[in-house]
Amino acid sequence: MAAQLVHHPLYHPSYSLGQKIFARIWAFWGLVSFVISFLVIILPAYLTSFVPDPKGMSLFIKVSKIWMRFWLNIVACPVRVVGKNHFVRGTTYVVTCNHNALLDVPLSSPFIPGANKTIAKKDFVRIPLFGWFYQRGSVIVDRDSDASRRKSFEGMKNALEKGFHMCIYPEGTRNKTAAPLKKFYEGAFRLATDTGHDIIPAVILNTRKALPATQSFFFLPQKLEIHFLAPISSQNKSAETLMAQVYATMQAYYCQHMGLDLPAN
Repeated sequence: MAAQLVHHPLYHPSYSLGQKIFARIWAFWGLVSFVISFLVIILPAYLTSFVPDPKGMSLFIKVSKIWMRFWLNIVACPVRVVGKNHFVRGTTYVVTCNHNALLDVPLSSPFIPGANKTIAKKDFVRIPLFGWFYQRGSVIVDRDSDASRRKSFEGMKNALEKGFHMCIYPEGTRNKTAAPLKKFYEGAFRLATDTGHDIIPAVILNTRKALPATQSFFFLPQKLEIHFLAPISSQNKSAETLMAQVYATMQAYYCQHMGLDLPAN
């Protein structure tokens, strides 16, 4: 089974010279259009900070969604969203997403129904203008600092208390392995069990094809999808038990929709 995964074209795609040239041109177009469209929406995004939360954050997410719908369409990566009906109005969730590419971030938070924040590393905070936007929608963490990780955990709790969903990538970093999912970290599940919030697993499809983590400055048009699955209760479960249940659910769903066999245990 492992050998089937290693040699699956999803993990080791072969590109023609023409595809490689086009992908670099398209990456340039993607970067230029991203920056220009960002400069258009930064003012309305900034104005949302003057509106009290949770309404202000909800407006910020709506601006982000308009921006991402526009940008993803002009780079020929239209988005299909499935399962929004699983979000019950007035209920706050911990949303766990798989992570294959940098495209996962603009595909996740803007399309989660309602106000939400994402746990995010500090790398982009210092970029002029974008750093503010990045912080506005995130709980920032320095993974190299124990104090920062503790602070970010409290920040995520505070976000849930304000009525924001928390969007978390339990794999931690992009999955560059030949497995459907990397091993999960416990943080998202400890957050859910400590606060009593259910988890909505979110499975992102095709971003690995559009923006392969193994290629540099390489971008291909691709139909993208994010599927929100039925909530999984955190009640009367340990973080470890909840983590195993969510992992199995997301792995099975991803393999089913990407044409992969389930890895052997």
